[in-house]
Amino acid sequence: MTTTSRTLSSLRKLKIVPRWMILTIDLICVAFAALIASLINAKFHFNELNLKQIGNFTLLVLVLNVLVFSSLKTYKGIVRFTGLQDAFRVLLSVLVSSFSILTVEYFLIVQENTLPDFTRLIVYAILSFLFLLGYRAIVKQSFEMIRNYRKIKKSVVIFGAGQAGLSTKRVLNNDLRNAFNIVGFIDDDKRKSSKSMDGVPIFTFDQFKAYQETNAVDELIISTLNMDAKRKNEIVDYCLDHDINVLSVPPYSQWNEGSFNSRQLKTIKIEELLEREPIVLNNEQIKQQIRGKRILVTGAAGSIGSEIVKQLLNYSPELIVLCDQAETPLHDLELEIKDLNLKVQVIPYLADVTHQPRMENLFAKFKPHIVYHAAAYKHVPMMEFNPVEAVKVNALGTRLLSDLAIKHEVARFVMVSTDKAVNPTNVMGASKRLAEMYVQALSSEKNHHTKFITTRFGNVLGSNGSVILRFKEQIEKGGPITVTHPNITRYFMTIPEACQLVLEAGAMGNGGEVFVFDMGSPVKIADLARKMIRLYGLTPNIDVNITYSGLRPGEKLYEELLADEENTIKTYHSKIMIAKVREVDYYEIGAYFSKLSEEINTQVEESHLVSRMKTIVPEFKSNNSVYEELDFGKVMDIRGGVIF
Repeated sequence: MTTTSRTLSSLRKLKIVPRWMILTIDLICVAFAALIASLINAKFHFNELNLKQIGNFTLLVLVLNVLVFSSLKTYKGIVRFTGLQDAFRVLLSVLVSSFSILTVEYFLIVQENTLPDFTRLIVYAILSFLFLLGYRAIVKQSFEMIRNYRKIKKSVVIFGAGQAGLSTKRVLNNDLRNAFNIVGFIDDDKRKSSKSMDGVPIFTFDQFKAYQETNAVDELIISTLNMDAKRKNEIVDYCLDHDINVLSVPPYSQWNEGSFNSRQLKTIKIEELLEREPIVLNNEQIKQQIRGKRILVTGAAGSIGSEIVKQLLNYSPELIVLCDQAETPLHDLELEIKDLNLKVQVIPYLADVTHQPRMENLFAKFKPHIVYHAAAYKHVPMMEFNPVEAVKVNALGTRLLSDLAIKHEVARFVMVSTDKAVNPTNVMGASKRLAEMYVQALSSEKNHHTKFITTRFGNVLGSNGSVILRFKEQIEKGGPITVTHPNITRYFMTIPEACQLVLEAGAMGNGGEVFVFDMGSPVKIADLARKMIRLYGLTPNIDVNITYSGLRPGEKLYEELLADEENTIKTYHSKIMIAKVREVDYYEIGAYFSKLSEEINTQVEESHLVSRMKTIVPEFKSNNSVYEELDFGKVMDIRGGVIF
């Protein structure tokens, strides 16, 4: 074991000094301050000293300070972690004890026609404060020197010269495992420029850039808790370009008694850089519709479904039925909700949304007022090779649930769709467009009171099967990261954001609308991969390679939120619009669905099934798929060979 290791080990094992010992040292300090003050007051003429008077003054100082220190608990702080609060406590104790001495001397000790010795008292107050704080500072600095002996210090800047930034500095100063040299704070408030906080200078970001050109900086810690994503991207991009590691403090909800520990500092996640401004919801309208109601959420154990459930819990429904066919995720969700100890009744209902008797039983038993239909197959390549399942679950499953919603007088049926349903180039997108069309057609019927609402959005960050999670796994394995095409782009939003908009759209809908969400700007997947590699402190194509595998079956380069013939109209919510889609005749679409169901039951060739989908959805043009030939009158079997 090295000298440094032994030193650190002994520091960790060192017991905290007993409180009575700190109190004793404090009393020695004030007694010494009283003696020095008496000597200074006598101008160090030792032959003129009144030892009895000095003894009485010192005794008075000791007695009063025992009471003051006990009341203010100045001895309770750990000396080697002395901070600003400890300094204030020491100052307060000195002021209180000095005032107490003045009071006692005036009323009990001073003879008639004389006044207390103010000079001695002022000198005593100054010296006692210096002694009490000084020995604490010496102990703290000694620990710092021992701890950092031969340890390489990281140069750190903290973004945010506020309370969170100050807390971050203290966390770093008290970290026994690492050595940090905090060279400055950065703040966008120019009024703080050229000032200092806790002895550390404050820069603007431009000043920091100039500083960084001549001084090495290892880490930048973002301590601002409400920074918007655009500003965060600017900072992170600059740091990544200059090999500066970027960390962030945890959310305030994870702090303990106004602080956190250094282990909670985390590397910036790509999800944080793709976030946008917080969504403002009409919570009162949502609450009025949800409160006291029975809610059914299909696909409840999935990424979107589970988040919808968690957000619904905030609006006090009577009960929520969690319908999903995935046993373990459904069980995990149930346990997670139970741990919240809420009064909402939650029913896990294990079932396949295409199983009619089971769904009939669900609606008959629980009689939901509102249905959020999030159950669906969503992986494009998987559905391209399994079109039967795509149609069965995404299209026919939606038909079953929506028909049951009418039969059992459900008030609202909110369907979660996808941007891949717009001008679909794959089976999955086409199956979701079929579901949209059926739900839309039901809205035009006048023989029921159920309001059917469709919501349409793009990729969500961190969802099951998300490209973000895939890239993380590949980076942690050392690469390579696989991107399908250098120019492929996608829209992204966070899971909570998407689900908030689903609830808002579901509340505002009058029936028949296809709501589309403002997805922001599309993101180039290759750029996303490069940034993720750099966030891990690695260099793209040196530490981790990026390879291009080619577009997968059914995949297209650019996603769309609206079809070519469609446009939108605004709603009161800036992030939600209504798509103007072509009208669908209920009887026509009903006949098509019956034919699809018949062909699935008779195990028709998959190519015939896809051909039927193209008839119903004429804008469905396959891309990079064996079904491309259907658009020209023939199709190649997956295994090769012309079918027709």
